[in-house]
Amino acid sequence: MNPDSIFVLIPLAPFLLGGLAIWTKHSRKLEEVRAAATAEKAAQYAAQSQALEERVRVLERIVTDKGYDVATQIEALRDTRRIESANRGGVQ
Repeated sequence: MNPDSIFVLIPLAPFLLGGLAIWTKHSRKLEEVRAAATAEKAAQYAAQSQALEERVRVLERIVTDKGYDVATQIEALRDTRRIESANRGGVQ
């Protein structure tokens, strides 16, 4: 690089810095969008995991409780779920 080329770069410096600032701001916004999407997916997975854990607890309770007939409890749960789904459907 010869000393005369520095005089060409000096007038271009504000444009280069402006471009760098715009690129940095855009990159930051992209990362924020990605972080929000990741957080939303994590919340969905957590909710799904919680629902599955609840179902497993119910099944464990049915299997380990020897005082009741398993088939009767399964039917009772089905009836309860039908009532709950009917109530949710009526509210909306």
